[in-house]
Amino acid sequence: MNFRTPLFSGKTSFWLLLLLLSGCQTAEQQQQEKPRPATTRTAPARATAPADTLQPPPLPPLAAVPAELRRRIGQLHAALGTEAAELRPAVWERACVGYLVLRQQGKVRRSGLLAVADMELPSSSQRLWVIDLRAGKVVQRSYVAHGRGSGRLLARRFSNRIKSACTALGFYRTADTYGGSHGLSRRLRGLDAGQNSNAEDRYIVLHAADYAGRAHLARHGQLGYSRGCPALPPEQYRAVIGAVGEGACLLLSGAALQSRWLDGAAAGRAFAARGWN
Repeated sequence: MNFRTPLFSGKTSFWLLLLLLSGCQTAEQQQQEKPRPATTRTAPARATAPADTLQPPPLPPLAAVPAELRRRIGQLHAALGTEAAELRPAVWERACVGYLVLRQQGKVRRSGLLAVADMELPSSSQRLWVIDLRAGKVVQRSYVAHGRGSGRLLARRFSNRIKSACTALGFYRTADTYGGSHGLSRRLRGLDAGQNSNAEDRYIVLHAADYAGRAHLARHGQLGYSRGCPALPPEQYRAVIGAVGEGACLLLSGAALQSRWLDGAAAGRAFAARGWN
């Protein structure tokens, strides 16, 4: 009789089948045990940067500033104390020189008061100072936001162009106040042609903004952004707007600024004639 011999015996087939089933089960269990991607939402990361990248671009000393004026500017900076420790001497020198020339030419009316913002410091710094020149003291120190077109934590792009959403560098004269969508606001007049001369057309003003306050800073590690205005904290804007008043000199400083008012020789003559008045 012709018959085929089975490949496996019944007992062998049983154990082989059991082994195969066991192998499938193990693979399935391993598949189930693979870690799944986390679906829990995490808090947004703070805008941080290495310490060396937070350093603002260097500013060389201005040319033609008389030695006596440079000495007096340095003395006044020292008199301001720790409140002005972060106000870079080169920025302070530019602010003082521009103020003296503008006062001499009647471009700013309020004497003895100077506001300066170093817009190349991180927005997490209190980088706006309002200073009484005659008393040698800081009247107000405040956070101030830059335009969203200028950068994130650091402002590195500046523009006078309408709809650029950038901060515009240069000297400004503070103007009248009004009640706008942000509450009490103070208009600004740009005094540097090609640098900030479109301030009025761009509606660049001092105003309050929630994104410029301490609560926003505590949550995000930096301020938010304006459309180009130097926006102020809601808890301090009235004090700053009141302190600068109307007709005062405000400098929004940056390395790219080219201003006719940064005339060291003219500033020296103005200081010799009338001091800080």
